[in-house]
Amino acid sequence: MAVSIKSAREIELMRHSASLLEDVFFRLGEAIRPGISTKEIDRLGERLIRNHGCEPNFLNYNGYPASICVSVNDEVVHGIPHSAHILQEGDIVSLDAGLIYKGYHSDMARTFAVGKISKEAEKLIAVTRQSFFEGIKMARAGNHLFDISNAIDAYVTPFGYGIVRDLVGHGIGLKLHEDPQVPNFAQKRKGLLLRAGMTLAIEPMINMGRADVEWLNDDWTVVTEDGSLSAHYENTILITDGEPEILTMSGKCD
Repeated sequence: MAVSIKSAREIELMRHSASLLEDVFFRLGEAIRPGISTKEIDRLGERLIRNHGCEPNFLNYNGYPASICVSVNDEVVHGIPHSAHILQEGDIVSLDAGLIYKGYHSDMARTFAVGKISKEAEKLIAVTRQSFFEGIKMARAGNHLFDISNAIDAYVTPFGYGIVRDLVGHGIGLKLHEDPQVPNFAQKRKGLLLRAGMTLAIEPMINMGRADVEWLNDDWTVVTEDGSLSAHYENTILITDGEPEILTMSGKCD
């Protein structure tokens, strides 16, 4: 496993990449409403990314055909945007996207309410978000990678939700996906020692029902096997000697 330690210059470039992506997500969040198509969201996201002078890192990545992954209700991740897929009042929609700034990647995800949603859906989104923050309490130099995984699991499991096991977080930098992989569920081993300068994308994906997922025939869209709702929350973070720095969360988009 080759885990890169970023230099001060690289960290600054990643910090700027992440700041631009946060602005994209803030604007996408403002656009979420009943009646908008998932394709419109994708087009807006790509335009915002390119207006920043950046490239969408998801577009054509391993063949993915869009710039923004738009996943609705029981779609966990990698939903492909379509003009005919119209958001309805009460839906929840997860957006997952990243951009490349001067060669450096950023990555983040949020689950948004479409109009008024159920209390159960609100709770799922809130728990998924908080599980990220429980995990990164352990994301500091001197701890081990799977301390993050175990903290996420310990927080989520008492709610009776399913933690997706088929998809995990990852390192990030000059590539969208770098070592190491970061599971969101408990591990028996410690994992690698965390060091200052590591950059990770931590992204719990939590199902209201069971953890099991399946892939649709498009070979991209991942859905819950039992049809239950799913939520996703992700940030690009920097490991430091103290508290981790959340690069995609400077305050504009929580």
